[in-house]
Amino acid sequence: MAEPIRAAIAPGEEPGALRKALSRAEARRQWRAFGLTLPLLVFLLLTLLVPIVALLQRAVENPEVANALPQTIRALDGWNGREAPSAAAYGALVKDLAHLPDSADAGQLARRLNTEVAGARSLVMGAYRALPFEGSDADIQARLLQADPRWGEASFWQAIAKNGSRWTPDYLLASLDLKRDTEGAIERMPEEQRAFGAILLRTFHISLVVTICCLLLGYPLAWWLASLPERSANVLMILVLVPFWTSILVRVAAWIVLLQSEGLVNSGLMGLGLIHEPLPLLFNRTGVVIAMVHILLPFMILPLYSVMKNVPPTYLRAAVSLGSAPLAAFFRVYVPQTYPGIGAGALLVFILSIGYYVTPALLGGADDQMLSYYIARYTNVEVNWGMACALGAILLGATLILYGVYRRMGKAELSLG
Repeated sequence: MAEPIRAAIAPGEEPGALRKALSRAEARRQWRAFGLTLPLLVFLLLTLLVPIVALLQRAVENPEVANALPQTIRALDGWNGREAPSAAAYGALVKDLAHLPDSADAGQLARRLNTEVAGARSLVMGAYRALPFEGSDADIQARLLQADPRWGEASFWQAIAKNGSRWTPDYLLASLDLKRDTEGAIERMPEEQRAFGAILLRTFHISLVVTICCLLLGYPLAWWLASLPERSANVLMILVLVPFWTSILVRVAAWIVLLQSEGLVNSGLMGLGLIHEPLPLLFNRTGVVIAMVHILLPFMILPLYSVMKNVPPTYLRAAVSLGSAPLAAFFRVYVPQTYPGIGAGALLVFILSIGYYVTPALLGGADDQMLSYYIARYTNVEVNWGMACALGAILLGATLILYGVYRRMGKAELSLG
């Protein structure tokens, strides 16, 4: 690098020319490095950041009513919200329905309003199929009320007025068992409608149990692997990595075979005389935890093993030689040096656990489904993308909070050290 720079400087030039040449060479090196990493940055932008931004946007977007009923929303502007609106709102509603491109748009509007008021779907689709309407606004009002008296109830019109804005916090509030009243104030949902708070707690509880089980099983195994000669450790590490080479669906199906009443586990326990009747290990919380621990155990072992390999064994021998009991020396000298591996493994397992869907769906019962199950349900069955994205945003927020806590604890540990 020095020879080309010297060659670029003519004899007799000022000393500052060398600094400029060095700066240009450093700039070229940085641009080359940036050019090499640019494809990776573009890939991450397209596959990670853009979907996350789209998810967060859809979680607060509410376009169905605003796009389908613009005239109705304007007619309801200034409405007191306590009784049925004026005839102008009925006329505007019919005009908006008549301008919808096809029945799919009417169905989308009906599904959105039905999430607010039960029965709104049949009201909207009934009015849409009865088009066209002739006469004045008063005639249209009379005809709608004659077809279905529910058009005179204020709750349906409140749902339209409430969702007149293109942006709404309703999905995020609903994912936390909250809602807005007719005045726009935030309040808790009725007790019989609260569901997602318990589901979120259940998700965290299952993930915490799986994380603790992985730590209890993975720590001694990682310590044993770290204490073996490198050749033997590498051979046994292949066995740890075998689950990565098998589909999760295949492993879950294998656990269904093993844990069923006539499966290998129950048959073996009964053959040894430990139990007299099959244990309920399938379609409950026990089966979910067993399968998730088996799948996620390598994610705990690998961080622990990488940290334990760098812990000098002489520290433990020195503590024992200075009079410490072997067990006390292990917990007071060795274990604290593996805290980074414990933190990294626990964080990785917990974050992966809270997003699990296939394992609880196949091995768990109705009370064992985690939040990801309901995200899939709202996406594929209910076709409510806003609610699905709001629940996904809750999971994303929980993941970011956990990562922030882990970083803060790591910094605190380094400062104390």
